[in-house]
Amino acid sequence: MKNKVKFHREKQNLTQKELAEKSGLSLRTIQRIENGNTLKGFTLNSISEALEVDAEDLLNKKIDLQKIRIINISVLSFFIIPFGNIIVPAILTFKSKNEKTKSFGKEIVSIQIIWTVITCLSLIISPLLQRLLSINIPLLYIFLIALVCINVFIVYKNSIYLTSKSKLYISPKIRLL
Repeated sequence: MKNKVKFHREKQNLTQKELAEKSGLSLRTIQRIENGNTLKGFTLNSISEALEVDAEDLLNKKIDLQKIRIINISVLSFFIIPFGNIIVPAILTFKSKNEKTKSFGKEIVSIQIIWTVITCLSLIISPLLQRLLSINIPLLYIFLIALVCINVFIVYKNSIYLTSKSKLYISPKIRLL
């Protein structure tokens, strides 16, 4: 089976004819799609709207959650290797053959690039801010500990969401890869 149209149609107790009417497509088109014809473009959008599901849910693209979890946890390698939070997940992402896994991996690496830039800027600004405010407490350590905790929290929340909902909890609005 190349798509999940029949599964979603039957789940909603629709006949092929009802789905054809609801989507504005011909009965023959619905039959062809359920028999394995490629689902794309206008037809994909029409059927996904008629069934009220995401277009990607209709395509039979399996998500390798185990690999995505490994990519997500590999972010913690920044404790051992400088920039390991970017390098290790990027290597694992680009070695993957599954496009869906690559997509999740790119989102994880994008989050880490943003986190690394924010961390670097904070570490540059903290001594200046400390001097400007005449504070005796080393802000550098406070910023570093806070940002490390934030990154661990991101990895933790993403792991939980991957397990329960098969998606990332924190996903970047801007894709860097």
